[in-house]
Amino acid sequence: MHEPFTMSAEQKAQDLGLFEMAYASAPAGNYANAVRSGALLFMSGKAPLASATGQAPKGKLGREFSAEQGYQLARSACQALLLTLRQELGTLDRVAQVVELQGSLNTVPEFEAHAQVLDGASDLLAEVFGLAGVHARSVIGVDSLRQGVPLTLRAVVEVKPET
Repeated sequence: MHEPFTMSAEQKAQDLGLFEMAYASAPAGNYANAVRSGALLFMSGKAPLASATGQAPKGKLGREFSAEQGYQLARSACQALLLTLRQELGTLDRVAQVVELQGSLNTVPEFEAHAQVLDGASDLLAEVFGLAGVHARSVIGVDSLRQGVPLTLRAVVEVKPET
């Protein structure tokens, strides 16, 4: 019997256009984009990617952005995480498991759709990695984030041993 063909995470990401016209950003301060300890890669926070005009999203969920727009912003920030992950590992195919995803959302006090927004990132991880993209997660709302971005994501990923 033949196993059914399964597309690699790298190919899925390419098919979704995640690497077109986008690049991994440098750290915004005195820290690393990612630090590896054993098989775990701890990734620093990433904000949504800038638009084609170079303008970074700025504002609060529940004021400048709806929950539906927040979903797309979380997907964009997850794309930034994936770009960094690919830069660190050389290929997304080295990911054994997305262990944890954490989101910080810049919100008005009345905003309550935190989980719906973070689903944008969780859904993208599942699209790219399948079951290996299913992760533990937490999300919080905060009064402000660096440079007024609407959200940031960080992740912990288990890396496959080099062959």
